[in-house]
Parts: sequence; C-alpha cells; structure tokens
Amino acid sequence: MVTIKDIAKEASVSIATVSRVLNDDPLLSVSDETRNKVLEVVNKLNYKPLRRKKEKVIKNKEAYNIGLVLTNDESIDPYFMSIRQGIESFCDQYSLNISSVFNVGKSGFSAAAMAGLEGLIILGDVNINELKEVYRKNNNIVFVDFSPEEQNCDVIISDFKAATCEVMNYLLSEGHNQIAYIGGKGLIRSIHNNGMMLEKEDIRKSTYEAIMKENGLYQEEHVLLGEFGPQSGYTLMKQLMRNESIPTSVVIASDPMAIGAIRALQEAGIKVPEDISVISFDDIEASAFLNPPLSTVKVQTEEMGKTAVKLLYDRLKNGREIPLKVTLPTELVLRESTGPKI
Repeated sequence: MVTIKDIAKEASVSIATVSRVLNDDPLLSVSDETRNKVLEVVNKLNYKPLRRKKEKVIKNKEAYNIGLVLTNDESIDPYFMSIRQGIESFCDQYSLNISSVFNVGKSGFSAAAMAGLEGLIILGDVNINELKEVYRKNNNIVFVDFSPEEQNCDVIISDFKAATCEVMNYLLSEGHNQIAYIGGKGLIRSIHNNGMMLEKEDIRKSTYEAIMKENGLYQEEHVLLGEFGPQSGYTLMKQLMRNESIPTSVVIASDPMAIGAIRALQEAGIKVPEDISVISFDDIEASAFLNPPLSTVKVQTEEMGKTAVKLLYDRLKNGREIPLKVTLPTELVLRESTGPKI
C-alpha cells in the first residue's frame, strides 16, 4: 500500500508537506509548482488515504471509484475549494472513493488514467467534447458550476441570474444610477496541456447589462473584465478610476476580485461606501472581516458539492438515466461596504 512517505520520497519533499497539501492546510506556504508536483505523484502512485469512520455511512453498499476534475486555481479563488470540500466530506456517506484527481491544463488526461473510474465530478467549465474522447462512461458525469450544452450529464449551478437581479434592484433602490461591473472572463477550459480555451458569457455580466440597458443607464466603459483573483480586481479598479467620473457603485463577480478592488480604492483615498458602494459574489470567509465588511451574495458552495455526490451516487447505484439540473438559491448578505447614494 502506498503511503505518504512514498509520495514524499517521489516528489522530493517532506512528509509534513505532503500531509498538509493533502489536507489543504490554509497556512501552508509552498509554490504552485510544488503543490502540483505532490498532486501528480498522488495520482501516479494511486494513493488512497485511510478513511475515517463516520456516523451516518450507508452500510453494506458497494464502493465506487470516481475521479475529480479541477479547473481552477484554488489558491487564487477559494470558491472552488469550498465546493471540493463539500464533495470530499460527503463521499464516505455515499460509498464513493475519490481515487483520482485531475487538474485541467496539466498532464494526466488519458483513456488509460480514466479507465477504472465509474464516474466523474467536474468543478467548473471544461470542454466536454475533449473529455468524452478520453472518458468512456459518458453518462456518469456531474458538472458543478457549469452547464454545458450536452444534455446527458447532471448539472448543479447557482441561480446567478436571480442573484444579480436582486443586487441590481437593491442598488437602484438606494439611488445608484452609475453602476459599474468588474468581472472575470468566462472561459471553457481545454483538458489538454496548453490547450485552447473557448469564451462563454457570464450570466452575471449579461444580467447586469440587460438591467442597465432597460433603465437607460448602460455605459460600456463601466464594464471591465479580467481574471478571477485579487490582483485582477486591483488592476481593473485602478483602470475604472481613470475614467472622468467614478461610478457611485460597483458590482464585482467574486469576493477575491472585490478584495483587490477595495485595496485600490483605499490607496486612492476613495471611501467605501461613502464615495462608492461595493458588492460582490461568493461570501467567502474573509469577506466578513474586511474593512469595511463586504456586502456579497452567499453561494451555497458546500451544498453544491454535496448535491454532486448525491446525483452521481444515484446514477451509479440506481441506474438513473434521465439527466437532472439542480439550481440552488443564493442569499444577499448586506454589510458595510454598501449604502445609499450620497
């Protein structure tokens, strides 16, 4: 049986580093290269961690080996980490064993690597046509936070359209008529190393634009797109501040982007929310501890992960063939980064 010691030796790192990578220790400070190297060795050696017994494990059930496909860098945006943790926390209860983890853009996607997997859970946007070229059990796939055109797969998404409508209605009711949007580019990722990415529309952006146009308030220069991360939020806010007039409020597509944006505003001496209101999406843990605390849309990330486990188990155990699409509600959490237009 492969042990953590074996992984450490193969990856040329300490046993402690391997343990902390496998347990997603938030205090671990290692390079992405080291972290990815450890995960690649884990997959190469087919490491299977010892499993803790849980009170509500379904008894006498056959265990299924499944794969987890990660499409985003969790160190930049903890949104997907929270979904993954929801998946991992629920697998034991439904007799699912995550035997392989694949990172999009890295090597490892091959028919041989996926041959023994009875199902896949995909976190984020991935080219499903490429995926089906290397994975044969095509109906046993659950997508989380992405709804592909493919009709035979299960899907779990959040209701970002309704959430964006709620955000916009709140800001308009507070007297804001100059509302900017900062978001990430919607990308469908290739599973191949250095493969091409396809662009897609982000429902938050399209909903924002539709509402602004309906109210005769849309200004193209107030829509800025980059990457989903603090650095991009910082850079895009700097860009927005170069306009002749700064909007009275801004909708930002993720909390990490909002953290960077608020830093840029504070450096420029622009007060939040007195000069500009800021509201975003995700409700990651850090959002409540910013100065000022961040208004945001709470996404049920852990529940998204748990629902993915339930749907895949139902496919594997009960043979369900009808695809299901589950849309989870969100919650608007108002804190001190927003207020009425002054």
